[in-house]
Amino acid sequence: MRKVVSGLFISLDGVAQAPNEWQFAFDEEMGAALADTLETADTILLGRVTFTEWAGYWPTVTSGEDAGFAKWINESPKYVFSSTLDSVDDWANSTLVKGDLVATVDELRSGEGKDITVAGSPTLVRSLLERDLLDELVLLIHPVVAGEGRKKLFTDDAAMKKLELVSARPTSSGVIIATYRPAR
Repeated sequence: MRKVVSGLFISLDGVAQAPNEWQFAFDEEMGAALADTLETADTILLGRVTFTEWAGYWPTVTSGEDAGFAKWINESPKYVFSSTLDSVDDWANSTLVKGDLVATVDELRSGEGKDITVAGSPTLVRSLLERDLLDELVLLIHPVVAGEGRKKLFTDDAAMKKLELVSARPTSSGVIIATYRPAR
């Protein structure tokens, strides 16, 4: 059975929204952790917001330091979970999912292939975790308080969910890469 894995940049105050506005360092260790996703996953889950932001950018990247990731994400099958989008045809290999999250993820999990990764999409990550569909949560915890009313990964009224720490390691820039699995 394939695993569903999410990796997110997060601030000390729990903000996962717009890391480009508060992420001040990107080091080799973080790059290696993200490169691991390219090797271990071949299917991508996206929420509406991340899809909308990324669909206009990644297909245009053909060279430079992001070319490897662009090639991987552009060529990989992408499943976009949205109740408001009408089409995802503007990004190759994208499928719009308006139906049952649990049924779709269960079907993908039971299929052939490598792991399934969630790209960005903190709202989708929350939904997957709430429904016991997320097998691993990798948080790249930045030593910064993002503040300013940005959206947090977990809302104040979120139900309690116990996670088990699998590993944690600091990077040269002070980011902690922490891997958790839901306690089942």
